[in-house]
Amino acid sequence: MTGSTLLHIRHLQKSFGSHKVLEIDDWEITQGLYWIQGENGAGKSTLFRVLAGMLPYTASIVLDERYDLRTDPVEYRLRVSMGEAEPQYPAFLTPRDLIRFVARTRRAPQGQAENLSERFGVVAYENQPVGVCSSGMVKKLSLVLSFLGNLRLIILDEPLVTIDAEARQCLFEVITEYRHQSVGFLISSHQAFDDQSIAPTQSFRIVNKTLVPF
Repeated sequence: MTGSTLLHIRHLQKSFGSHKVLEIDDWEITQGLYWIQGENGAGKSTLFRVLAGMLPYTASIVLDERYDLRTDPVEYRLRVSMGEAEPQYPAFLTPRDLIRFVARTRRAPQGQAENLSERFGVVAYENQPVGVCSSGMVKKLSLVLSFLGNLRLIILDEPLVTIDAEARQCLFEVITEYRHQSVGFLISSHQAFDDQSIAPTQSFRIVNKTLVPF
């Protein structure tokens, strides 16, 4: 599907009260890896949460020229996932609980959850309550959850924060594998992705509430 439109956003406006934080008239991307930069508070996380269906919005957001977030919310969300910069989960649940739940709701292929848990090292603490896990452990859990399902677009907000070198290398490897399966990526990070195998297709900044290529 390389070359076809993966995601098309038109007339996006997002405000909090009377304060407008995003205004994107028309943005279209194909399958690839797109890097989104911006100062703290520029609107990166807000944009990502809108695209993941986590915040109300005014816009047309269509995946694969077929799945409209507003009119086909279930089909859209089955194909789009997001890993947040600072993930938070109920403290009484275990990583195993969360992985099983997300794998089931996203209709993940058999064995995918176990494979990702092993690779990111989550299996070592999968039965501990999330409330006693370190921030790095929780972040690796969020990365596992982000890759579960038969996905078309994975959104990662500051994926390198709090993870160690081993998890970082695992992340690079998994991104590369998913890209070979025609999965697209939107990624924000203050840290460099210094692996040429996942070099961005294109980079954008959020400037004055809109996306600007650079």
